[in-house]
Amino acid sequence: MSSPLQVNDVEFTHGRLDAVRREVSRVYIGDATAVDALLVALLARGHVLLEGVPGVAKTTLVKAFATALGCSVRRVQFTPDLLPADVTGTYVLNPKDGTFSLRAGPIFTNVLLADEINRAPAKTQSALLEAMQEHQATIEGDRFALPNPFLVLATQNPIDLEGTYPLPEAQIDRFLVCVPMGYPSARDEVAMLRAHGVDAPEARGVLTAEEVLGLQAMASRVHVEDDLMDYAVGLSHHTRQNQRVTLGASPRASLALLRAAKAHALIVGRSYATPDDVRAMAVPVLSHRLVLLPEYEGDRSARAAVVEEALARVAYRRAPK
Repeated sequence: MSSPLQVNDVEFTHGRLDAVRREVSRVYIGDATAVDALLVALLARGHVLLEGVPGVAKTTLVKAFATALGCSVRRVQFTPDLLPADVTGTYVLNPKDGTFSLRAGPIFTNVLLADEINRAPAKTQSALLEAMQEHQATIEGDRFALPNPFLVLATQNPIDLEGTYPLPEAQIDRFLVCVPMGYPSARDEVAMLRAHGVDAPEARGVLTAEEVLGLQAMASRVHVEDDLMDYAVGLSHHTRQNQRVTLGASPRASLALLRAAKAHALIVGRSYATPDDVRAMAVPVLSHRLVLLPEYEGDRSARAAVVEEALARVAYRRAPK
């Protein structure tokens, strides 16, 4: 059993995360909640899916965040002709000696930027499934461990745009959070023009891979009471019973919600999670995993409404001592 976090542990983590946030804000000018969602995913060892129309700085945000982590970064532009081997890598023949050697794909990195992931067909999208869940890749029957830490930051356009493919439910379930990104406010857009009008700022690394692993270990030690676990499971169960839902939140979603709540608690400066942490992360963690009836699928806010309904109807009950 891990030892509880001390005050100086929480303060140290808070300071390092603030450094990342400040560095990213030099490059990305917009809604700060998107940056916080990335930090939650980082601490919870999860993956992030950013959804929005083209031109709202999705790629700018993930590139700045990845650079600030100080880890190895690779980028893949997903296109309809992209093959699974273009992501994972493949064996190539050496004509000199007739042997095969592995040509590792971009997946062998700490941070993988999957740009416009839903512009590739499902077969290519599924190349990430094993990597996202088990942090390994199987190539021609051989298994290879991926670097640690490993984080996928993916962007996607709304599925009603031309040339997009819906992500398979199995892959959607592997993203810890989904962050919708809309247009910036007029003030933020003016600030963006001022900052990027001449020489666009570039992010610098403020952490290292070892520091990232240390911060993730800190988040795993955040204290969680058993009744908070009951609350998280209750929210997931409620989505499965909703009449508008054909596929509710999975047990993986319950685990993701608890891990995200622990990370959120650490970000706000606490060594223990509370019901407010679960409520704060419920929509970004659960809503994108839901599959609704066909008549509700066209409504982008319907999934969030299902989770909001669960939050309103499922009460947190503290277990008697």
